[in-house]
Amino acid sequence: MSDEDADAPRIGTDDSRTDDDDPRVEVVRAVGHENVTAGHASTFELTTDDWLTPAGDCIVGVEADRTPRDFSAEFREACQDSDATIEATLVVDADDGEYRETVTGRGDPDLALLDDRSMVGRTSDYTDDERTILVDGDGAAADLDRDLVAALADGADLTLRLEVDPAE
Repeated sequence: MSDEDADAPRIGTDDSRTDDDDPRVEVVRAVGHENVTAGHASTFELTTDDWLTPAGDCIVGVEADRTPRDFSAEFREACQDSDATIEATLVVDADDGEYRETVTGRGDPDLALLDDRSMVGRTSDYTDDERTILVDGDGAAADLDRDLVAALADGADLTLRLEVDPAE
């Protein structure tokens, strides 16, 4: 995670921009689950499944409304540039406010972005599946703010905003 995120307030942040027409942005909505622990040190994941076992320590959201297969071709193509920067911003709407955390990684020519069940951000350069949405991320589930994680464990709404910044 960026130093800026570590110092930024996480409650009450407002981002009213709309991303409907930006081909570099994809938005996924999900919810937390009582078994969210966010303990995994090298990945974070969202899934379309409506269940989560305690073993799924990388999963931070269930019932995702979209998967990488739903992403636009233009977005997927931009992510396949190893010099592209990909920001994954997790926004959690909790009873006590809004929590926000950003993981920044990069693209890779081997990102297929075609999975129809889940998506995974990675701190490694592993790309050998269709779920990977970014590699060399600067954070994983275990690095997320614990208040954000607690809100997800209480079933809070989660919005994942993915933005790719193509290399120039």
